[in-house]
Amino acid sequence: MWKKIGMLFLILMTGCPALGALRIDVTGAISEPTPVAMPYFNASGWRQQNIADSITDVIAADLERSGLFRIIDRDAYIQKIHSVDTHPHFADWQAVNAHALVHGEINEDPVSGELRVSFRLWDVYAQEQMEAKVLSTTPDSWRRMAHIIADQIYERLTGEKGYFDTKVVFISESGNQANRMKRLAVMDQDGANVQYLTDGKDIVLTPRFSPNMREVTYFSYKDGRPKVYIMDIVTGKSRLVGDFPGMTFAPRFSPDGKKLVMSLATRGNSDIYTVDLDSLKKKRLTDHPAIDTSPSFSPDGQRIVFNSDRGGTQQLYVMDAEGKNVKRISFGSGTYATPVWSPRGDYIAFTKIEENQFHIGLMRPDGSGERLIANGFLVEAPTFAPNGRVVMFFRQVPSDERGRGGASKLYSIDVTGYNERLIKTPEDASDPTWSPLLH
Repeated sequence: MWKKIGMLFLILMTGCPALGALRIDVTGAISEPTPVAMPYFNASGWRQQNIADSITDVIAADLERSGLFRIIDRDAYIQKIHSVDTHPHFADWQAVNAHALVHGEINEDPVSGELRVSFRLWDVYAQEQMEAKVLSTTPDSWRRMAHIIADQIYERLTGEKGYFDTKVVFISESGNQANRMKRLAVMDQDGANVQYLTDGKDIVLTPRFSPNMREVTYFSYKDGRPKVYIMDIVTGKSRLVGDFPGMTFAPRFSPDGKKLVMSLATRGNSDIYTVDLDSLKKKRLTDHPAIDTSPSFSPDGQRIVFNSDRGGTQQLYVMDAEGKNVKRISFGSGTYATPVWSPRGDYIAFTKIEENQFHIGLMRPDGSGERLIANGFLVEAPTFAPNGRVVMFFRQVPSDERGRGGASKLYSIDVTGYNERLIKTPEDASDPTWSPLLH
């Protein structure tokens, strides 16, 4: 599934950006996206031109979906770009209010058949080249190449790592609410290239990526019993982590990929455990008569956030990775669930239920700065993009008394609470988890 891309990075032109060079602020709410001109990349033949057009469209879609950029209508362009070596007439691009210009071309190696994709990024008002690279790939990996280029443009313009060359593992759902089929699936972050990893015979829940991006852990009712598995998504083979007595919930990998953290219920009581993936030995981290569940490691592996009703209502708690120094961090009204730590370490996302409404919220790891960024009849399962700037979740609408309706869809939203976007999938979808960057 993971296509290899050989990337050749060649600086085509050197030069330092001018003082005051274009930089997009991603730390606050952006009222107006930055206008970017992006002519279709050039190519030498009709087949290559079709690929060039598709690559341009995917790059443009990635940048626009971030909410930070707006691609200017190509009918407004004055200058015609004939090759990657065409030097911009900056006055022409200023006339259409372009702040940045991206153009490129594709050439195919006649011997190997590899594609060489060249592109340049210009600061129109500073009249400076910001980026110039050549990358190579196989023709069937053109879409991933487009995501990689979009990441490079995003990073150059914002100073933040991109998140477009990523995967999302999720649960694909079909059928009415009384007879729901749930399959493990994986796709590109924009909803393309959906692949089904299980056949739907067994219920699967809460898939989570490994840091190596090749494996996924998930919870399944295979053979009618709740079990935790790890699947190699390249080979499609799954292995049982452990046939633990009682009910297991919400497994997640540690940041180094060597352990799983999960909740294990025995005799009606749920506590947090880790499982060493080499020895399969489990270690109990909490020992409390309350229900402790939904653990998530901090990105440095030093702490774990989880939810517990030990204080009377379901709230969020943080403890050391060894189970010591448990501290409550949520104190608002309502109940809290499904916490997940941002890859940057600056936020914890969560689900909040208050007055019969579900919300997706964020708070700092010490519990300060709580704010709600999405809501609905049912919104749940937040997951962060690898740069920590975007959150994906699922939203479900109510079903009728016959179990009809109840559609569940994936959405993304900026951590500022702006730019909510539907992620289109072939069927209903829930429980998303974002991968790290693939490159």
